[in-house]
Amino acid sequence: MPLSDTAIRQAKPATKPYRLFDGGGLYLEVAPSGGKWWRLKYRFDGKEKRLSFGVYPDVPLKDAREKREAARKLLAKGIDPREERKADKASETGSFAAVAREWTAHKKPTWSATHAERTVTILEKDILPFLGAKQVDKITTPDVLSVLKRIDTRSPVTARKAYSSLRMIFFHAIASGRAFTNPADGLTALLSPKRSKRMAAPTDPPEVARLLRTIEGYTGSFVVRCALRLSPLFFLRPGTLRGMEWQDLDFDRAEWRIPIEQMKRRQTEKDARRGEIALIVPLSHQAVAILRELHQLTGNGRFAFPGVRDRGKCISDNTVRSALRGMGLTGEEITPHGFRHMASTLLHEMGFPSHLIEKQLAHSDGNKIRAVYNHAEYLPERRKMMQAWADYLDVLKGGARIVPIRAAG
Repeated sequence: MPLSDTAIRQAKPATKPYRLFDGGGLYLEVAPSGGKWWRLKYRFDGKEKRLSFGVYPDVPLKDAREKREAARKLLAKGIDPREERKADKASETGSFAAVAREWTAHKKPTWSATHAERTVTILEKDILPFLGAKQVDKITTPDVLSVLKRIDTRSPVTARKAYSSLRMIFFHAIASGRAFTNPADGLTALLSPKRSKRMAAPTDPPEVARLLRTIEGYTGSFVVRCALRLSPLFFLRPGTLRGMEWQDLDFDRAEWRIPIEQMKRRQTEKDARRGEIALIVPLSHQAVAILRELHQLTGNGRFAFPGVRDRGKCISDNTVRSALRGMGLTGEEITPHGFRHMASTLLHEMGFPSHLIEKQLAHSDGNKIRAVYNHAEYLPERRKMMQAWADYLDVLKGGARIVPIRAAG
């Protein structure tokens, strides 16, 4: 007699496993633990075999019957359903999508959150819809080039990021024995020429003065206004500035002590050194004044520059850029990263030595052992430089006769 949903639901576990038969070889095995497993008993080449269809109620009676009928159709064609399932699984693990996601899972712990998000987005949006279902060892160089060209017409930068991921995914496939050649190799030569990345920013003092006065005239959000005013004073990477946390500021010592997890470093290094100070930023009088004013508004939260919708997160990476564009400043005139280029150029012209400027820019130290301990390196000299820089910007902004404030000889 065929099974019913009521009979299945009412089936209670016993001291030993027992079976409830539905017909056509399909039965439900009830385990002493209470688990209910769908099985199909069939014969192939004169041998009795069994196939599992999953657990009830995850697989309801209707679905189990559909699986039975699909298996019987295979048997009618002389195909063993069990071997067909093995082939399907092998096909799934050998698909480009399976290899790509396996590679992503393997690499993700070493990536920053931003890099991981960007890489996964490119994979899911631009690559997997076109290559995901293909067997990784069947993908040809023209297949890969077609995908890259499609991206390249929209964004050459994204195309090169996609190329990098594709190349490494195929290497992962080769290393795991699922491919023998890398069809992505050498394809960058066929993409749009790589453009040099220029951090647009004014370096001519009158143009810097105009930029500073434009920023002072910003009438939008007070939080964003403070971020804009502090950008030229600190000239750190935009992500580091917007991620500023109040707990890292010491107004009495006029210092911002930035932990390594907020800096641009490999994720493995961040994890290994979590909580350590990566850089001390001396605060000029001008920076302290801006931060104290901002503290009155956002000081009861974690971030100095909290988001509008979610104060548990900092402002987005596009907030300062949008504010600059809203004031009529184009990408050819200034970018959030451009404040670094502006400060580096002018500080060198002011006579400050490169090692102080490089340290304040938080550029990686080539000496990895020394880099662990040098967060306070050259601090007295950098403190003088940061105050001189803030004073110089005030001179420019005020429209006084522009005479560079030279570093002490």
